[in-house]
This record gives sequence, C-alpha cells and structure tokens, in this order.
Amino acid sequence: MHILLSNDDGYFSAGLAALAEAMAPLGTVTVVAPDTEKSGASNSLTLDRPLMVRQAPNGFYHVNGTPTDCVHMAVTGLLDVIPDVIVSGINHGANMGDDTIYSGTVAAATEGYLLGIPSIAMSLVTEGSGHFGTAARVAADLVRQIQRQPLPQATLLNVNVPDIPFEQVQGLKITRLGRRHKAEPVIRSVNPRGDTVYWVGAAGPAADAGEGTDFDAVSRHWVSVTPLQVDLTHFQQIEPLQRWLGA
Repeated sequence: MHILLSNDDGYFSAGLAALAEAMAPLGTVTVVAPDTEKSGASNSLTLDRPLMVRQAPNGFYHVNGTPTDCVHMAVTGLLDVIPDVIVSGINHGANMGDDTIYSGTVAAATEGYLLGIPSIAMSLVTEGSGHFGTAARVAADLVRQIQRQPLPQATLLNVNVPDIPFEQVQGLKITRLGRRHKAEPVIRSVNPRGDTVYWVGAAGPAADAGEGTDFDAVSRHWVSVTPLQVDLTHFQQIEPLQRWLGA
C-alpha cells in the first residue's frame, strides 16, 4: 500500500511526525506538506506563481504552497505511482462543524477525494500539546481497516479525536457535522507603524452539538467519523426557485 500524507500545520509539525511514524509499518509512506503553516487555507490552489518542492533531511517533501497544492502536485506529477489512500493531519485542533469549510487539513483530503482516492482528514481536538499518539493510532487503525476491506473509491472521511490517552477512547462513532455560532468579532489593534490592523476573531461556540453530531461524540470521548461530500447543491431549494422564477 502507498500512503500519501499531508497537512496544513507544515511539514515540521508534531502531528505529521506522529502520523508518519504510525503509518510506516503499513506500507510505503510519502509526505508532501506545506513549508509553513497554512491553517484556514481551505481548498485554495496557487495559480499566480510557480511552486517549488524541496526535501527535508527526514525525507519529507515540502512545498511553498497550500495543502491543496501539495496533494494536487503529488498525485498529478510528483509521485511515480498513485497513492492507495491519502491521510491529512494530524491537525493541532478540532475540525468539526463549520470548521470544515475553512480547514486546510480537510482541504488536503478533499483534493485526494476529488482525484478519486480514498482520503481521511485527521484532527486532534486540543488546545495544548495534545495526545497526538492517540490520533495516530486511530489513523493507523482506519488505514488497516481499508487494507482489510477497501473503501468505495469516492470516500472522504473527517475524523476528530478527543485529546485523551488511547485507552480512554470509547470507540468510533459515525456522525454528522454540527454547527457553530457566528465567529467572535474581529480584533482591532495598531501596529508599530501606526496602521490600524485587524485579527480575525475566534470561532464561536457550538450551536448545534446535539446527539449524533461530531461535537457531541468527541465530548463523550468517542472518535467522530463524518463522511463528507463536495456537492454544495441545495436540492430542497431547486423546486421553490423554479416556481419563483417561473422556470
């Protein structure tokens, strides 16, 4: 099995190192990740300049671009073979609910999914140093399951792992995305040159964290596994809009 790893925290991140170590016994592992942190990059592609790929002493490839760039380049020209599975992460922090729209971690996995490869986005729900080993073991177990029983080709999983020792994890739950309240207001300040600058505010608390959501599962020490899709069509509005336009 050929496993491609990427992330949005950068090729030097602790989560990526833990993931690579856990995947090593399972097959051939290639890492292609951004050369700097790209949190919040979403599914952006770099189209206004050429990209460069370099290799770190540990063998990881790093790209001066986005997570989506990394996976796209790896699959469409950098690698000699098409990966059997793509795992993105381990993100330092949750990617639940509305976070998935902005997440570079999810975006890297989404690019693999769009290219026809089963892909998994791994996130550790932590604000501290975190139990990355727990998330790495969960990721390895999921890849072993894929080896035993391959996923359908077009599969995208968003996985959030509680920040606890592996032995305390209750198991895996298939969940839906919850919803957050709107973000906190932007923070205005003045830089050393006297210019007014703005920092994007933190994400708001969960608004929909009921039973069956990713928020609820993680809060109860379960690993949340949410299948995602890319079709943004709001099917329930098609007929009302047809009546509205007389179409």
